[in-house]
Amino acid sequence: MSEKNNLMKISNMDTNERPREKALHKGIESLSDAELLSLILGSGNKDENVIHLAQRVLNTHPVQKGLVGLNYMSYHDLIKISGIGRVKACQVMAVSELSRRISMSKKSRDVNLSSPAEIADYYMEYCRFLTREKVIVIFLSASNELIRWNTLSEGTVNRSLLSPREIFIEALKCDAVNIVLVHNHPSGDPDPSDADIVITKRVIEAGKYLGIGVLDHIIIGDRCYVSLHERGLI
Repeated sequence: MSEKNNLMKISNMDTNERPREKALHKGIESLSDAELLSLILGSGNKDENVIHLAQRVLNTHPVQKGLVGLNYMSYHDLIKISGIGRVKACQVMAVSELSRRISMSKKSRDVNLSSPAEIADYYMEYCRFLTREKVIVIFLSASNELIRWNTLSEGTVNRSLLSPREIFIEALKCDAVNIVLVHNHPSGDPDPSDADIVITKRVIEAGKYLGIGVLDHIIIGDRCYVSLHERGLI
């Protein structure tokens, strides 16, 4: 896009080239990524139109350019971008969160959590872009059918907060017989730390007193995972 086009107001563009009108007449699939994002952002600023602003947002992440990069950017990353304030940052974050939820919703129709690979696949899109560690607990029936799952804790980049007490309070509430722990490593490397192994063993021991089994602890990285059970670590 030329500098002249950057400054051109959307209202001054040819009608067929305005993102909203283009979507209505040619179909939403005809829009570029920047044009789609411009519909979410709504407006540009005195220095550039909304399409150019959207393109700058898509080019911001130093490694992951384009739509994928949106998933890696936090609120604080977004508001550092010139032209992106609190409202627009929330709009961009909503797009990323919706994409994750749509992905998980499609998978949940035929969800089968009977193996570490299937569990990792189900939670991969939810976990792999997170910038902070989150601990998910999957609650299972006696026949290992899914009862529900909860995100029980969120920590810093280097340390997640995992409370055996909180885990088993929730397990007893839903009459779970077994549980599976899942958490992410924001670095993208799923290899377990010594702390991961120690806390998992603590949870296992606590579960024995209550008759609730801890079947596995799965660590999600970037398109990869580690099962502590498969590794023989628990």
